[in-house]
Amino acid sequence: MTDEHDRLEPDDDLDGREFDDEDDEAPEPAVTVEITGLSLFTRHGVTPAEREMGQRLVVDVAFELTDCDAMVTDRVEDTVDYADACEQVALAAQERSYGTLERLCTAIADRLIERYGADSVRVKATKPEPPIALPVEAVSVEVWREA
Repeated sequence: MTDEHDRLEPDDDLDGREFDDEDDEAPEPAVTVEITGLSLFTRHGVTPAEREMGQRLVVDVAFELTDCDAMVTDRVEDTVDYADACEQVALAAQERSYGTLERLCTAIADRLIERYGADSVRVKATKPEPPIALPVEAVSVEVWREA
């Protein structure tokens, strides 16, 4: 049997300090969705030849959602459709030509924020065969955006 003074009150922390809900709110649960290695044929680049001939880009994206009901419901319809997310990236990368990877990554990030209500998005675009004279494995640009 416990004495009344041994019971914790709802506003008490375990070490005896008062817990102020407004100041010490627990962070909202979040989900990070990642797509890695999405290979697309695109027409981006600084030179007219890059835009005319086109080239393969590899895109990686990660976006964070604080509102994802699937964490509770375990229902597929309450989460992001990964195939649709890949389609959105492909559309953003193939519907027009950009001179820089920075602008392309920003367009993809903006689309994902708008479509899925993402809180933040990271987009990395890699050119595996960049048109430069020196031997290099790949070049890439990464953009991070917050909603």
